[in-house]
Amino acid sequence: MNLDPDTCYRAVASHDRRFDGRFFVGVSSTGVYCRPICAVRTPRRENCTFYETAAAAEKHGFRPCLRCRPELAPGHGLADISGRLAQAAATLIDEGFMAEAGVAQLAARIGVTERHLRRLFDAQFGVSVLEYAQTQKLLLAKRLLTDTTLPVTEVALAAGFGSVRRFNDVLRQRYGLTPLAMRRRAAEGMADQLVFELGYRPPLAWPALLVFLGVRAVDGIEQLQGEVYARTMAVDAGDQRHLGWARLEHVPKRTVLRVTLSASLAHAIPQALGKVRRLCDLGCHPDVVDRHLGDLAAPVPGMRLPGTFDGFEIAVRAIIGQVISVVQARRILARLVTLAGEPLPPAALAGLPDVAGQAPLMHVFPTTQALADLPDATYREAGVTAGKIRAIRALARQIVAREIQLDPLAPPEETVARLRAIDGIGDWTAQYIAMRALGWPDAFPATDYALRKVLDVSTVRAMHDRTAQWAPWRAYAAIHLWHRYAARQAPGDQTEEQAA
Repeated sequence: MNLDPDTCYRAVASHDRRFDGRFFVGVSSTGVYCRPICAVRTPRRENCTFYETAAAAEKHGFRPCLRCRPELAPGHGLADISGRLAQAAATLIDEGFMAEAGVAQLAARIGVTERHLRRLFDAQFGVSVLEYAQTQKLLLAKRLLTDTTLPVTEVALAAGFGSVRRFNDVLRQRYGLTPLAMRRRAAEGMADQLVFELGYRPPLAWPALLVFLGVRAVDGIEQLQGEVYARTMAVDAGDQRHLGWARLEHVPKRTVLRVTLSASLAHAIPQALGKVRRLCDLGCHPDVVDRHLGDLAAPVPGMRLPGTFDGFEIAVRAIIGQVISVVQARRILARLVTLAGEPLPPAALAGLPDVAGQAPLMHVFPTTQALADLPDATYREAGVTAGKIRAIRALARQIVAREIQLDPLAPPEETVARLRAIDGIGDWTAQYIAMRALGWPDAFPATDYALRKVLDVSTVRAMHDRTAQWAPWRAYAAIHLWHRYAARQAPGDQTEEQAA
């Protein structure tokens, strides 16, 4: 990314939130680096240098601003920059991958050699993989010290430091501070919960996102109360599996999502927050997307591409939802969760508020192994038909065998082709999975009934011709079109393809 200093300085002077997270400004007169939206007095132009990442700013000797808090800046979406592999590696680091792994394992995870990863990373970000990882660990620790009451020992371990001594040494060396000096605004009264703020670039069509999620909410794992969304999650961190829940609330005045995590996720915080970012598409650049979509996006600016906490879950939802109503699909999924999902342990239920008139959050979605091994009789008890059983089981077994990967790091075209090769998974299902599990911004289910109705086209070829103008953001176009269609329908009467 080439940063034009004049453009960056204008963004800093105007506190333009569209640039939040796209770069950081180092101020030589103070020795700190800030987000472009920092509320302090605008520094003089000659005192400013600009960096694409926090790690690059710290490499040049700057310390993070304690007021604007660079660790709260929104990140990049994987499709937003040319260095997709480098950004994929950065995303994994952000989510704690290197807490118990090295550069070699990171390179293997994204499918390149260690040498190639080092070269890509340095070219993209101007820092080494280890320098970037060290900065992210420190920024996470800074956030935990500021926003939680976790003991310093717990903070050090959660941030990926092997010991408190090592944590203290690095913190003092890099920031000139001790943990106690940094703990200025520790949260009060949150001993059993963890509360964080995740930034985004406005606008954010939060009500539209809640409508999308609410129509599909499955009893036992999801709840929607007013404008607050909550659901359970399972997080793998190292060789440990953590079960808990997250509660999401929009705070538009601060342009953040307030995320409350159960205390059971204290040792998987970066991974859990990463799932929230993907679910809500917080790395989106809505100004870029909306400008490209033009009049289509004008009625609902800031529409996000709804993601997921787990790619396999979205695939199962899509398969079960084929040709039946959304209400039917939700009932089948709720029964499947009860029969095959892992119950939340009592410790994970602490602090979880009850929602009147809704089923309590009791389980996490079944694992791939659980559904690969689930007997036909149990599937039938949940209401799943024979053809869908075969498709779910075949997909689950391929994921367990690592033949298919359903997350934003997977190659989209190859993954869609592999999905379509499974009996019972057609193009609509494969494209829907690509949209939500892979976060592929140009995925588009051209066979969708609702999209044909809204656009008044009758063939797949005509659909592709009509939507070519929206590439490479056709997945966002589909969400806008579905939103228009859903406004005209009774949600319970739609099939998943129509309600999607």
